Amino acid sequence: MAVEPIFTTDKDCPVCKKTFSATKARTRLTMLKQDSDYCTYYKEVNPNFYAIWVCPHCGYAAMDTYFAEQTAAAVDKIRTFLTGRAVNVNFSGPRTREQAIATYKLAIFYAELSSALNSRLGALYLRLAWLYREGEEQEPEQLALDKARTYYEQALLKERLPIGNMSQMALEYLIGELLRRTGKLEMALSYLGKVVGNPLAKLENRVLQLAKAAWHQTRDAKKQLAAAAKENGQEPQQASAK
Repeated sequence: MAVEPIFTTDKDCPVCKKTFSATKARTRLTMLKQDSDYCTYYKEVNPNFYAIWVCPHCGYAAMDTYFAEQTAAAVDKIRTFLTGRAVNVNFSGPRTREQAIATYKLAIFYAELSSALNSRLGALYLRLAWLYREGEEQEPEQLALDKARTYYEQALLKERLPIGNMSQMALEYLIGELLRRTGKLEMALSYLGKVVGNPLAKLENRVLQLAKAAWHQTRDAKKQLAAAAKENGQEPQQASAK
């Protein structure tokens, strides 16, 4: 009998202390392809649909990997916000893309409310962008990618590296790629050039190859924009370089 790609498990909410059923995607999924900003496509189900747990009792939401990791001060702040507010949400079971997007927006709200790490906010916005990409919603995808880039830049400056499984070079590459995807070509070249020109980059060959490909794409896009502007008698403008 085939194993369902999602399942439910009981979890305790760190805010209201009540137990609820959280839906998770199984870890053994068949990967089909991966975009250059690490957006991964799977055969069975999109695990990003289920990466956010939402307590149906109080409404608190966060990434599954750190759902219970809230400081006492953050919990107090969230409880104060929720005092007197009626909550009627239940995201247990299969989710649509629209429901998944709603869970990320909730998680982002609580992450910002509780002053979460910039890297965590960057990851939330990046995954939200991937959901918009799946639905071919280009404008909100671009906005989410830009927010992710902003938070990751702050993380690079303020947080101890590595961040999760990202080294400094991996994070510099990702920031450069997000800049490329949102049309900020000069800034993209700067970040990507740091990776390509790093003598230690050969120790992270996959990151190096991704950075080289992105650097060439960015340079070509910049040349095309300059040529088009010259032809039209205009100054070159930044534009999305996908």
